[in-house]
Amino acid sequence: MAPQMGGKRYKERPRRIPETVTMDLFTPITIGPLRLPNRIVMAPMTRNRASDDQVPTPAMATYYAQRASGGLIVTEASQISHHAVGYPRTPGIHNEAQIDGWRRVTDAVHAAGGRIFLQLWHAGRASHPSLLPERALPVAPSAIPANGKAFTADGFLPFPTPRALEAGEIAEIVADFNAAAWRACMAGFDGVEIHAGNGYLIDQFLRDGSNRRTDRYGGSVANRVRFLREVTEAVIGGWSAERVGVRLSPTQSFNDMSDSDPATTFAHAARELSPLGLAYLHVVEAVTGSEAGQAPLIAPLLRRAFQGPLILNGGYTHALAQAAIASGEADLISFGAAFLANPDLPERLRRQAPLNPADRKTFYGGDERGYTDYSTLSDPTAAGR
Repeated sequence: MAPQMGGKRYKERPRRIPETVTMDLFTPITIGPLRLPNRIVMAPMTRNRASDDQVPTPAMATYYAQRASGGLIVTEASQISHHAVGYPRTPGIHNEAQIDGWRRVTDAVHAAGGRIFLQLWHAGRASHPSLLPERALPVAPSAIPANGKAFTADGFLPFPTPRALEAGEIAEIVADFNAAAWRACMAGFDGVEIHAGNGYLIDQFLRDGSNRRTDRYGGSVANRVRFLREVTEAVIGGWSAERVGVRLSPTQSFNDMSDSDPATTFAHAARELSPLGLAYLHVVEAVTGSEAGQAPLIAPLLRRAFQGPLILNGGYTHALAQAAIASGEADLISFGAAFLANPDLPERLRRQAPLNPADRKTFYGGDERGYTDYSTLSDPTAAGR
């Protein structure tokens, strides 16, 4: 079986009918073909623990299987090609060894009763020549460098000025997303999430702070959304719409991102995605922490524009998550650091039990410490955490 670009396997989704029964985090929900036992999602989190050649390791299988009680796991960002890398020791989904490595992960998660989507990723300008074949320049919609530094094997180095993609190269990257979706299916995933946020390539096309193109991929909001639409249709062509989610971060400034009118830009993106029949839209917007309250929330606009399941992420506490589900602001909530530090997060939330604190020193790279050794309620002595 080969990757396919033909045939758009999606249909118009009927408009959402408001729930008449009070929902909470533990109310089951259907996402595409999957019936989830709860609405607690493990958010994608880069952990830099793949092998040096970007193959998922046995420790990664353990890590994800430990967290299989969530309604859905979304993996760490995984590059769609050698040219898409943004950090050292991140996993890929562009060769047979990576498919085999990921299959060990999906087998472990499924054996533990879980469901898992692979996040598909191209870093774009948020990279460095030391991470790319033949020390090539990172690519972007426009030759505008991000302020900041790239995390490399040699430490933090300034982001270089990227090379603006030619129109023909954009089509090649779209095809890479299509092939990556097909490989994810071969690796046993339940679906894929397109990473269109956090200042990576698709986000760079969406926002006018990083996209100054004058062709059909730049200028107007419709043109800037075009690359996202083409990638999404290609990923659907590599699998099916009900197995595909999209992640957006409309107000996040990470990787030096900005947009002059995020409400208009991202509402248009949500409207473009809505008819495709996707599994969900995943929106990152801070409700707690230093970025919370700095700008009006865009998520309510996207809720109205996208007629499908909505996942929200942004530092949600148990109480805030329950309130968002009960009010209909979201259908699911994804948790990052809380799930990283609490493999049994759903049970802890159900019991309103204390949460393990996350050890930030072990977030990126390293061994099992701060990775697979966090305690659970059934094993409170694991590694003394």
